[in-house]
Amino acid sequence: MNLFDIVGPVMVGPSSSHTAGAVRIGYIAHLLLNEKVHKAEIYLHGSFLATGKGHGTDRAIIAGLLGMHPEDERIPNSFQVAKECGMEFTVAGIELRDAHPNSVLLKLTGEHGRELEVQAASLGGGRIKICKLDGLEANFCGDYPTLIVHNQDQPGHVAEVTSMLAHKSVNIATMQLYRDRRGGNAVMIIECDKELPKESIEWLEKLEGIRKVTYLSLVENYEF
Repeated sequence: MNLFDIVGPVMVGPSSSHTAGAVRIGYIAHLLLNEKVHKAEIYLHGSFLATGKGHGTDRAIIAGLLGMHPEDERIPNSFQVAKECGMEFTVAGIELRDAHPNSVLLKLTGEHGRELEVQAASLGGGRIKICKLDGLEANFCGDYPTLIVHNQDQPGHVAEVTSMLAHKSVNIATMQLYRDRRGGNAVMIIECDKELPKESIEWLEKLEGIRKVTYLSLVENYEF
């Protein structure tokens, strides 16, 4: 436990879960998309839906999608900033199955056409969890450089990815594997101790059986 776990994050209020956590969800989704957000469909669930307007949850998520951090003083005016930046957005309610009360589903389209669907939850104290990516299970917090590989469920893909990381001297902090069915869609989620070279991500995208590669870089303006 560190000091911020006790006193909470530096933020524009009023709530660490409904405001600061919501900003962080938007910000991590913005990094995962790896493009300027052109269009955002925002679906609030549970407590986010019930009390989110009073806490500014909708404005907080938009702020994060614009690249703002929880302490940014522009958060209350994020709707206006989004319009000035040409971001289209809608906000609605949704009932998500087996989801944390502070959850949101984001359907994003980038300025170059890249699409991403993110389901995430705010856990309190500004901490978040990415729960699903493009409909497949996930479980990571966004505190590490994270490689997400969507692939066909067949032998060899895990070995190819981990061998590449070893070749680049990238240590694996955590690794999770999910699939919807045998031989169907699968996903690898790998949190790393350091950033991946851009050429490694480009190499992965070209492998047979790899359907999509998403990379969370903690470096500003990282593009691949």
